[in-house]
Amino acid sequence: MKKNILLAGFAAVMVIFSACKKMDEFKTDAISDFAPLEVGKYITYQLDSLVFADNLIPNDTVISYQVKHLVQDTTTDNLGRKAFIIRRYIRKTPTDEWVTDNTFTAINTGTSYEFIENNFRFIKLKLPITNGYTWKGNSYIDTYSSSSDYKYYDDWDYTYDSLYTPLTLGNITVDSTLKVGETDQVLGNTNDPSVYSVIDFSVSNYAKGIGLVYHRFLHQEYQNPTGTYGYKVGYGITLTMIDHN
Repeated sequence: MKKNILLAGFAAVMVIFSACKKMDEFKTDAISDFAPLEVGKYITYQLDSLVFADNLIPNDTVISYQVKHLVQDTTTDNLGRKAFIIRRYIRKTPTDEWVTDNTFTAINTGTSYEFIENNFRFIKLKLPITNGYTWKGNSYIDTYSSSSDYKYYDDWDYTYDSLYTPLTLGNITVDSTLKVGETDQVLGNTNDPSVYSVIDFSVSNYAKGIGLVYHRFLHQEYQNPTGTYGYKVGYGITLTMIDHN
């Protein structure tokens, strides 16, 4: 009997130890560490926009702007959650006046970071913040209906990589960042100009205490040629932080 009691006590201690160990293993940074939301906070980026050649533009062209994302106000979403209104300002050169051109909404749910852009709700970050953790970041976007023009957003696996690494952006170095690989897919042979192909690529980097510091996105469809040459449709953007408060 005494032996059984001792064994039972030992087993209970091991269960508690195991539970504590698991809790320690899943301790992560908060969403707010990499996506701080506060009225008055801003990040300024260089925005490089890729425009594919067409009848008016003879070559693929990159058009550059400066954009500022300013957390301007708070509101309540349709689920009763606190949401932050982010106003985007744009200008062609540093001497031009800022002009408002878009509005986004961001929500820290406590376990995820949702970003609403052009009525698309993306789950940009999600707990736990640990290397290799994966989630469906585009699960709120309609990619299934026959009328959807955004099927290329389907089934993206957002994955954490390179946690707490420094990142240099031009003349700015940030100490602690994480990378979110969102998609990297190629369909068809992109080296063969006679066949249809698709490239989808998206990656984001977030800096601790700052927020999004880098984002690159490309959706390119190469259509089958009807004459001598085929043509590309889609778009690409690169956001690179140049200033923040």
